Amino acid sequence: MLLLLFVCQVSAHELRPAYLELHEDAAGEFAVLWKTPMRGEMRLSLAPVFSGKSEAVSPVITRDTGAAAVQTWRLRAPELRGQTLRIAGLEGTMTDALVRIEFADGTGWTQRLTAAAPAATVPRSTSAWEVAGVYSRLGVEHILTGVDHLLFVLALLIITSGTLRLVKTVTAFTIAHSITLALATLGFVHVPSKPVEAAIALSIVFVAAEIVHLRPVAQTSKSAVSRVSKPAGSADLEVGDTAGLETCATKASLTARAPWIVAFTFGLLHGFGFAGALSEVGLPQAHIPAALLCFNLGVEAGQLLFIAAVLSLIALARRTKVILPRWTELFPPYAIGSVAMFWVIQRVAAF
Repeated sequence: MLLLLFVCQVSAHELRPAYLELHEDAAGEFAVLWKTPMRGEMRLSLAPVFSGKSEAVSPVITRDTGAAAVQTWRLRAPELRGQTLRIAGLEGTMTDALVRIEFADGTGWTQRLTAAAPAATVPRSTSAWEVAGVYSRLGVEHILTGVDHLLFVLALLIITSGTLRLVKTVTAFTIAHSITLALATLGFVHVPSKPVEAAIALSIVFVAAEIVHLRPVAQTSKSAVSRVSKPAGSADLEVGDTAGLETCATKASLTARAPWIVAFTFGLLHGFGFAGALSEVGLPQAHIPAALLCFNLGVEAGQLLFIAAVLSLIALARRTKVILPRWTELFPPYAIGSVAMFWVIQRVAAF
């Protein structure tokens, strides 16, 4: 009942960043792309403002992509370097803005502006270290605000038993989404974003269902073991008990026996999801390898932070030694699966 009450308010990647791109294609003239997030027909009231001399030399063309309002125009700013850029209205929001400026000489500048720091000065020169810092923070924030990716990782943690299996599973997921993230971002593979997002949600439903299916198997196996282990001649020992035990043992699915295979397979899908988020802000042409690598490292750092937090909570819960009813073991997978199924329906309906 609680899930039905609140599920309509659950959404993944709700706070997408605003994005400003300026590309100098003539001396002192820039092609401008300004993207602001939308919720339904309403968009955030944000606008880029420069401290120095700058003027629009073409009409502003606006188009609605569904998730954002995209505006394009041409800007004349002969002395853009050294000016202060401010995103007006950003201080009153809960989102941030990524700014990317590419100059005609091949150099560029990338900066993330937030509600706490909505302004920055365009430097006379930029370095790969600055790009690395911006994109690594973007990667951390993307995974920590990506509820669908976190729910999938949480489901993997629940279904995986043993430290070695957990290491294999997390490593397989990391390798898989790193591969597709690089392939999609660099343009080697093109996959429509809407089917990918729906498939990501379906992958969470699959793992949640596997958790539910394993619970009765484990209980039945324990019961069979207790009956078979009784001395010969006992009234509870039956001829079919050993066969029943073998049947229970074979019911364990591939997900339970080799969760790293499932993690790798679905990790390829999640990598396309990460690439979709990265494509919204783009990569600086002068520092593509550094930006891609650091975004991926940021994703991994955020993922490890989440896993460490979950394992810490589990260890703390075990220390409390509170005895809960057995049915409470099914609450996490049903909660995860219900929210994920809502996303499946929502995303398929948006095709």
